[in-house]
Amino acid sequence: MKKVAFYTLGCKLNYSETSTIARLFEQRGYQRVDFADTPDIFIINTCSVTDNADKKCRKIVKEALKISPDAYVTIIGCYAQLKPQEIVEIPGVDAVLGAAEKFRLIDLLDGFEKKTQPVIHHSPIIEAKDYYCSFSQNDRTRTFLKVQDGCNYSCAFCTIPLATGRQPQRPDRKRSSGSPADSSERCKRNCADWRKYW
Repeated sequence: MKKVAFYTLGCKLNYSETSTIARLFEQRGYQRVDFADTPDIFIINTCSVTDNADKKCRKIVKEALKISPDAYVTIIGCYAQLKPQEIVEIPGVDAVLGAAEKFRLIDLLDGFEKKTQPVIHHSPIIEAKDYYCSFSQNDRTRTFLKVQDGCNYSCAFCTIPLATGRQPQRPDRKRSSGSPADSSERCKRNCADWRKYW
C-alpha cells in the first residue's frame, strides 16, 4: 500500500479541497500519513495570491525531498494553474495538475511512477467548468465547506479569476431564499458523500 502525504498552502478553499482529495486516495486504498512519515507520494496544494506563496511552494518541495528523496511530488492548486512551466523547473517535481485536472489526479497519474521528465496535465482555465463539492473533515479544528469555485469579477490586483476561472453554474442549483438552512440543505444534496460525515 502506497503512503501519501498532503501539504496545503493558502486559503480555506484549498484546505477543503485537499481534504476531499485525501479521502479519494483513501477510498482507492492509499494510506494517508503525516508529511514527515516518509510517504511515497506528496501532494502539495498551492496558492498564488502573493509571490511569497510561490516561494513557499519551492521550500515545501525541498523539505519533502529531504524527508523522502524518492517520493513522487505532485503540485496542484492556483500556482499550478497559473505557472505550470515554472513549477516543472523546480528540482524534484514529478507532476503538475491544473484546476480542471486536480480531482482526477489518481487516474491521470497512473500509479505515481516516476518518469524521466515531469508530467503536466493542464487545461486553459475556461475548461474548468465542473464543480466539485469539497469539505474538510478531521483535518483541522473547524470543518471548511467549499461553497463556490471561481470568481466572476476581474479585479486588476487579483489572480483568483485567472487561477480558478469564472464561477460555474451548477445545473442542479435552484434559487432559494439564501438562508443558512437552505444553503446547508443544498450542500448536503450536492455532496455525494456528505451524508457519511454529517
